[in-house]
Parts: sequence; C-alpha cells; structure tokens
Amino acid sequence: MGYASPMKRMLLFLLTGLLLCNLAPAHTPTPRQEVLRLHILSNSDSPEDQAVKLLVRDALLPLFTTAPTYADARAFVLENGKAILTLCEQTLLAAGAGYGVQLLLGVCPFPDRTYDGVAFPAGDYDALRIILGQGQGHNWWCVLFPPLCIVTPDGDPLPPDEPLRFESTLLSFLKRRLGRGE
Repeated sequence: MGYASPMKRMLLFLLTGLLLCNLAPAHTPTPRQEVLRLHILSNSDSPEDQAVKLLVRDALLPLFTTAPTYADARAFVLENGKAILTLCEQTLLAAGAGYGVQLLLGVCPFPDRTYDGVAFPAGDYDALRIILGQGQGHNWWCVLFPPLCIVTPDGDPLPPDEPLRFESTLLSFLKRRLGRGE
C-alpha cells in the first residue's frame, strides 16, 4: 500500500474542509446588536407611491458602500444623513410626489427574514428608517451591515429574475492546479 504524496494529502484536506463547510446550516443567526437595516416605508399602497418607494431605493443603494464593521456603517449613516435626506427629497421632487420624507435612525421591529442564507429572527434591530409621506404603504428593507443589500456591480438593484452567481477563488485555483480548467 503506498502513501499519498504531500500534495494529494493537502488537496484531500482542503476538499474535506470545503465539504464540511457546505454541510454547515445555512441559517446562521446573526447577533442583533451588530446589524444595521435599511427600511423604506411608502406613503401608501397606491401603484404610484409604490413606484416612488422603489425610485428612492434605487437612488439610495449606490450611496451605501460595504462597511468593514457595524460601527463604520452606523457612522456613515450619521455623517451622511443630510446627503441621504437631500437625495430622497430630490427623488421625490423628480417623481412629482407631493409629500416629504423623514429619516430616523433607531431601533425598529422586523419580522423573520433570511438574506443570502443568513437568518434574522423577528425582533428589534437598529435601522435607518426612511418614511415617505405618511409612511402607510408597504415597505422595503435590506441589511446595510452586514452588507446584504444585493445590487449589481454598477450599484443598481439586482433585477428579481436575475440569478446570483457565486465564485470560489479556492475552487478555481484547485481546478487550474489539477488541470481541469473551468
């Protein structure tokens, strides 16, 4: 019986690790104190107000860059509150919406939600809440930190029918190393 070469043992070890990582539960809870959500409330449920809500969302998402920590994400919101408010007001004006906007940063209740395989149980979370007009319509939300507001590389929201594509640098390396290409 022969022994595997050091390269084969290392490859077997890496592949075993990848397999074990993929067997981990997809719904890993995230501590609430390290989460910052974005919550946009529409003026009403009219088709016009729902469209305005999405225009505001589309205008705002490119502002939010990936922050390395919760504290950085929160600091960004605090430091850029005036710019965020101005962009919301400009978007409402351009859309012909005859109502204003309020920005609130605080703790808000949210239902259960899973983003990109991360479970967020129902409860109170820190959030930047953007209230359009009366704020009586259906809302839209995502997670600013950890960054789970999914957008295209250009900063545009991902169309609902476009599938996500994930790439593994390690797997690509191993395929090239083993001569299997991609």
